[in-house]
Amino acid sequence: MIELRNVKKDFDDLEVLKDISMVINDHEIYGIIGQSGAGKSTLLRCINGLEDYQSGEILVNGEKVSLDDKNRLRQMQKNMGMIFQNFNLLNRLDVYDNVALPMKFWGMKTKTPEAKKKIESLIELVGLFDKIHARPRELSGGQKQRVAIARALVLDPQILLCDEATSALDPAITREILDLLQKINKELGITIVVVTHQMEVVKQICERVSFLKDGKVLAEGRPEELFVKPIKEVKQFLQEESGHLPSEGVNIQLFFTNESSDDPVITMMARALNVDFSICWGKLEDFRSNVFGSLVINVKEEDREKVCAYLDDKKVLWEVL
Repeated sequence: MIELRNVKKDFDDLEVLKDISMVINDHEIYGIIGQSGAGKSTLLRCINGLEDYQSGEILVNGEKVSLDDKNRLRQMQKNMGMIFQNFNLLNRLDVYDNVALPMKFWGMKTKTPEAKKKIESLIELVGLFDKIHARPRELSGGQKQRVAIARALVLDPQILLCDEATSALDPAITREILDLLQKINKELGITIVVVTHQMEVVKQICERVSFLKDGKVLAEGRPEELFVKPIKEVKQFLQEESGHLPSEGVNIQLFFTNESSDDPVITMMARALNVDFSICWGKLEDFRSNVFGSLVINVKEEDREKVCAYLDDKKVLWEVL
């Protein structure tokens, strides 16, 4: 659906995107994560043609995104809905007219029976039919974002771009918005690209994710691959530490994935090997209803070889810290 090939973007002397390449598949929910200033939002704006880029290629449905052909770019942008952190609703319009706004921009009638049915169905989809004539000042933050989502869908886009869409919302409302995005992805078959610095967003809905730092993609893969066994830069981003580990013995970190998360490996190992160990640190996290995590144990030096051999036999990922 979307392909980036060696994309570079500068603001004067500041290099913002440095040789970015990625492929976003049709119908998937793809995350772009990193700290503020990593280049996430700039990358999203390059994808939908709000920003130009100096070199490389961005292809959407096989067509190059370029500011050179304004009419062609406008048609491509029609196919890409976008939602923002601050909602961007017009206070003087009610929910119906805010959702209808893109149709007005394109010269479409918004009060015909067909248009009315379409707009009302989208408002119902986002769960706000009882607020159809309410003004933005009468809505909560979560309700405003639902209106923004309905508005982004009114032109029947194939792609929905979300720029920090849940950053201004509390955790409970964030969960509701993420559930709604998953529903839209599943029922409407829309490809969704999520730019965020919130780990919970990526873990809950994204099938694949890229981690950006200083304008570069440092890691890409399934969220559980990036965050259960993170590279150094991701670990720093997560501000994750294994606590104060013992200086004596051997500290071994175990990583639990789909293949091993359901097995009682630790108790099985203790019985099978008749070894003593200490549990020093651990975490379990929910990734799209699957539980993954890691655990640090401390074993005696003389038990190291047989413990590692046992973990290999049980296909548990591990590393000595």
